[in-house]
Amino acid sequence: MAAAAILPELATQVLIPVAAAVGIAFAVVQWVLVSKVRLTPERHADGGGAAKSGPSDYLIEEEEGLNDHNVVVKCAEIQNAISEGATSFLLTEYKYVGLFMGIFAILIFLFLGSVEGFSTKSQPCHYSKGKTCKPALANAIFSTIAFVLGAVTSLVSGFLGMKIATYANARTTLEARKGVGKAFITAFRSGAVMGFLLAASGLLVLYIAINLFGIYYGDDWEGLFEAITGYGLGGSSMALFGRVGGGIYTKAADVGADLVGKVERNIPEDDPRNPAVIADNVGDNVGDIAGMGSDLFGSYAESSCAALVVASISSFGINHEFTPMVYPLLVSSVGIIACLITTLFATDFFEIKVVNEIEPALKKQLIISTVVMTIGIALISWLGLPYTFTIYNFGAQKTVQSWQLFLCVAVGLWAGLVIGFVTEYYTSNAYSPVQDVADSCRTGAATNVIFGLALGYKSVIIPIFAIAFSIFLSFSLAAMYGVAVAALGMLSTIATGLAIDAYGPISDNAGGIAEMAGMSHRIRERTDALDSAGNTTAAIGKGFAIGSAALVSLALFGAFVSRAAISTVDVLTPKVFIGLIVGAMLPYWFSAMTMKSVGSAALKMVEEVRRQFNTIPGLMEGTTKPDYATCVKISTDASIKEMIPPGALVMLTPLIVGILFGVETLSGVLAGALVSGVQIAISASNTGGAWDNAKKYIEAGASEHARTLGPKGSDPHKAAVIGDTIGDPLKDTSGPSLNILIKLMAVESLVFAPFFAAHGGILFKWL
Repeated sequence: MAAAAILPELATQVLIPVAAAVGIAFAVVQWVLVSKVRLTPERHADGGGAAKSGPSDYLIEEEEGLNDHNVVVKCAEIQNAISEGATSFLLTEYKYVGLFMGIFAILIFLFLGSVEGFSTKSQPCHYSKGKTCKPALANAIFSTIAFVLGAVTSLVSGFLGMKIATYANARTTLEARKGVGKAFITAFRSGAVMGFLLAASGLLVLYIAINLFGIYYGDDWEGLFEAITGYGLGGSSMALFGRVGGGIYTKAADVGADLVGKVERNIPEDDPRNPAVIADNVGDNVGDIAGMGSDLFGSYAESSCAALVVASISSFGINHEFTPMVYPLLVSSVGIIACLITTLFATDFFEIKVVNEIEPALKKQLIISTVVMTIGIALISWLGLPYTFTIYNFGAQKTVQSWQLFLCVAVGLWAGLVIGFVTEYYTSNAYSPVQDVADSCRTGAATNVIFGLALGYKSVIIPIFAIAFSIFLSFSLAAMYGVAVAALGMLSTIATGLAIDAYGPISDNAGGIAEMAGMSHRIRERTDALDSAGNTTAAIGKGFAIGSAALVSLALFGAFVSRAAISTVDVLTPKVFIGLIVGAMLPYWFSAMTMKSVGSAALKMVEEVRRQFNTIPGLMEGTTKPDYATCVKISTDASIKEMIPPGALVMLTPLIVGILFGVETLSGVLAGALVSGVQIAISASNTGGAWDNAKKYIEAGASEHARTLGPKGSDPHKAAVIGDTIGDPLKDTSGPSLNILIKLMAVESLVFAPFFAAHGGILFKWL
């Protein structure tokens, strides 16, 4: 047998929790630094201008109004309203989701327990012939516990992310008075708090679960890691509801606010006279922050679970080599450290002084984290893996060397960077694709829509080649395990990716607060610059999420096929082909549901905003306040009601297909959904992102070309707003939710595979 890994088991057992603890500590430090920005005005004896000594001195730097207490009080009030709205929505959502979680946990237990008729006797192992493994009942109990753990971690990470974002938004606005650099650091630090908390807690909970489950399972690693897959299922099922519910909420408010406010009434974005403005800002936090957090946590949990399942039936698991067995966790541990180093480049080593340095600074984060991580992977592959080992490959064992596994992780990591940059090229208004879309607004909304759709379809080409190359290389080198660790490689810099992603909605909120608090035009320009860069980085984040989802679901698909004992998936058999064609339809059905939900919720919102403008005297003059609460209620009610059907579609499809048609048809459904879902997700996200930035390009008027299309309120600008409004549900509801659809169906099929293999395919048995 080949030599063992260099890193001893004890060192591994220490390294993983220490890396997670460092990540959490770093998040806390960033949070403390953000909280130093005061949200309470300085108390002075006479409240007048005489007492300007002491802490408020440094504020009087650039322009009037820096020591204006009213502005600070207003910012604090608005922040409070946004925070309360977001908290009450998430708590309402979690009530419904918690009920679903309970029902689904019972289902997992009943289905998996019934595989051997709830027997408590040990059973022969599925893969290691001649050995006995723990009973199916144990797998049912532990899979259920893992599911609940994953679900709770996912909900908590989304909720904490939202809390941090609503804590930081007004602080970013206030820092913008001192210059764009200060505001950028505040927004970025807050994003980093979320990124590191989520990456570290996801790793820590998984590590603790493996060790605790191991007390019962002992030497039965096959059973242990099969039960752990419930963790991924829990994480992703919550992410689906978070993404869909949050996406419907934010876009109903956004579309309502834009159509009536900007197009009909000609008032600026985030104007306090607009009744939907608070709902719009709340939506940024519940959709883009809480939803995105849960989504990437789900991807991370699933890619780790997929890799661990395959490893447990490879030489690592058979020979009980702990260090190489938890190689996926070691990769994530190194990722946290690599991202920590990267973050310091944005917050401490370099300072942003002018607006056009923002986007390059965020792009550098991606490049630096990728380079540092490549070195980290090389190190951990050398220390944590034996030189040669075997990997389970559909019934056979394939001999692999440690450098080949390093290449698999690295190809995933670099493919992620390629996808990120291609996304940026197609969605940033610094490049010709978005400028062409903006230019097409000259002739109205129709040409804008045509150009935008074409851009989205075109933007799929290079990411798909990048994903295809990663799959081919990693599968050739290390079979399905290679694909799983490639997905993990793409997600290994998740802390930086999330920091960049959360930065966008925080900046967006900061701009909204500046407008509502009546701050000067210059401050709004700074927050707009932060927000425009944030739009692009949000699109990059979605690109990462979609690319990793494709790799993750393929790895889970491979694990499912092995577990369900399917020798080959033959497309030419009618059983598989009908699955394939139905699976390819599912993303369209799902998108139709989510788009229609946004449309009908937006319809109610538009009617309410119009009603208030028409019936509340003095609203347009700004002498009376609009009724914000009604708009918040419309968004909340619509999203809670409308998130159930799309969620049910995704969660029930694998169960219905597996039970009625069996594992071959289900394997077809998974392959079909993966292939079509990835394409729609990328094109929808990029089309929406491009329309949004085309509108911002015209509004900013930063170039000669942009000025010929503007100013705000011109016909090209109105056409751009319409494009942006159509793109909203595409980029923030349907697109990002699709990556959860393809992962979730695959992980669910894997968790229920023992049941489907034993009792599935009722219809075909009768026929």
